[in-house]
Amino acid sequence: MVDTTETKTSNIPKPTAPITPFRTADVRAELLFTAGQIGMDPKTGQLVSDDVVEQAKQALKNLEAVLKEGKSSLQSVLKCTVFLTDMADFTKCNEIYAGVFTKPYPARSCVGMKELPKGAKFEIEAIAVIDRS
Repeated sequence: MVDTTETKTSNIPKPTAPITPFRTADVRAELLFTAGQIGMDPKTGQLVSDDVVEQAKQALKNLEAVLKEGKSSLQSVLKCTVFLTDMADFTKCNEIYAGVFTKPYPARSCVGMKELPKGAKFEIEAIAVIDRS
């Protein structure tokens, strides 16, 4: 299993540290399951902005770092789940999402939530294939 909270690397930015007791990713049978990533700056532990678009961009960067640490990539993602505190932000966040993932896009669910950790407005988790090359 990959526990990226304990993995030490010199050239990959450390994914955001968990704010509750969980791993940032887990590997099972060639699949990497990530925990949800919010728009938190890994250096400060604070949300990058109150703006949902800026949070979505950072959350996707954080997701990419977790995937890379787990020997995967955005191109290897099979399924994402997106959580929004305001479904009115769906279109804006969808544009950011579409700019990061490529066709054929991964399967995706989007769930409206009352609230997210640290007051975030956007969160994303993924299931990806591990690159064995």
